Amino acid sequence: MQIYEAISVGLYLLLMLAIGIYSYRTSTSNSEEFLIGGRKLGAAVTALSAGAADMSGWLLMGLPGAMYFSGISSAWIAIGLTIGAYLNYIIIAPRLRVYTEVAQNSITLPVFFQNRYKDKTQVLKITSSIFILIFFTLYTSAGMVSGGKLFESAFGMDYTTGLWITSLVVVMYTFLGGFLAVSLTDFVQGTIMVLALIIVPIVAVTEIGGPSETISLIQSKGSQYLDLFKGTTIIGIVSLLAWGLGYFGQPHILVRFMAIDRPGQLTKARRIGISWMVLTVGGALCVGMIGIAYLIKFDHATMTVFDQTKNEAETIFIYFARVLFHPLIGGFLLSAILAAVMSTISSQLLVTSSSLVEDIYKSLIRKDAGQKHLLIAGRISVLVVAIIAVLLSLNPKDSILNLVGNAWAGFGSAFGPLVLLSLLNKKSTWQGALAGMITGGLTVLLWVYINHPYKEWYEMIPGFILSLITNIIVSAITYKPNAAILDEFNRVNEVLKK
Repeated sequence: MQIYEAISVGLYLLLMLAIGIYSYRTSTSNSEEFLIGGRKLGAAVTALSAGAADMSGWLLMGLPGAMYFSGISSAWIAIGLTIGAYLNYIIIAPRLRVYTEVAQNSITLPVFFQNRYKDKTQVLKITSSIFILIFFTLYTSAGMVSGGKLFESAFGMDYTTGLWITSLVVVMYTFLGGFLAVSLTDFVQGTIMVLALIIVPIVAVTEIGGPSETISLIQSKGSQYLDLFKGTTIIGIVSLLAWGLGYFGQPHILVRFMAIDRPGQLTKARRIGISWMVLTVGGALCVGMIGIAYLIKFDHATMTVFDQTKNEAETIFIYFARVLFHPLIGGFLLSAILAAVMSTISSQLLVTSSSLVEDIYKSLIRKDAGQKHLLIAGRISVLVVAIIAVLLSLNPKDSILNLVGNAWAGFGSAFGPLVLLSLLNKKSTWQGALAGMITGGLTVLLWVYINHPYKEWYEMIPGFILSLITNIIVSAITYKPNAAILDEFNRVNEVLKK
């Protein structure tokens, strides 16, 4: 790592730790503040925190690499995700913010499910908590692996050293500052990401000679690179667009909506969040496409390397950060990748620990636990989950990483229909919710791990549809009018009308 790059990355890491210390001093007096920030987040922090928690290193490496390697047809997944994020703000966010407070001030999704459905058996809460613990521990581990590999590939450091640096910094600010620290660091990280993805394409196009020259060079490599439909199929396009369905069921994103200070702020948050997403996703797409033109004009040797595999092409952003900028600025741009990785790790780490404390420990082990005790338990659970994730990351196995790769579909299918129907259908029952959740999760796993002729379909499609249908059918069979549920449902509608 060059000295200037080391300075930039070091300053970034120190800033993350400083935010953790600030959050520790201002917003961790009880478990509600530690796990959900006391519902005090503003619109801008909510929007950028949700976006940064969502995107991870895929935004700055995976997406540009896919664009470079396959062309603009890789943009379908970005289109699907942007539409899904917008619908999430419109359909889910306002009702979830109000309903979680009306339903006995629920501060985690599993607790909300239990309170919303008046499930005295606790089966719904425990089952959803188990989904979160398993998938997010693996998710967190995958993020730590990404951090270790980033230090290895970008800075020439040993993988294990990079893994420990990433893990320790994330764990420290999450352990100290809880949800507020995670949200504020996500805000900073989201800002760094959007600046990096605006600056790099502009400078690269300027170096090439302008937009016309850039497009001409891309076309010289092959017309398919500028054809949105080339190299894909109807099934492929639908499967990529279906990624947007996943937003309805992602706990680390939904918890941001639960934490905003007022429901009325969500309109502002939506405008900021979707604008951020368009800029970052659009910038990432441009980095990949512009990389084709730049390498044709200036660096045929590197182009030969990048053309070999998609893994090589995924370093195009790192390449631009180094060849276009002074190392001090390049280090800042490389910090954007680290920011994307760390923002997702911290969000998933906190959601997992909150589920462990609020949904399992408090419910099954210490029902009479006080706020100080739960606060300590929350911090300990952050360490426990982090240690397990680090151990999994030391020698990552394909089976684990493959499971993590399907976790988005797993959450989207298990929780997506459940969240939608819990907010929109007052006749949905806890039996229907439980059956739908299990059906969605199992469908995704079976679709992925059993051989069949329909592998081209993204597993979210059958998982989401079957989960939704199961929930509706079982709810229709088991429905009995419940005055308390109807009263809360009506109160939510009254608040939203104001």
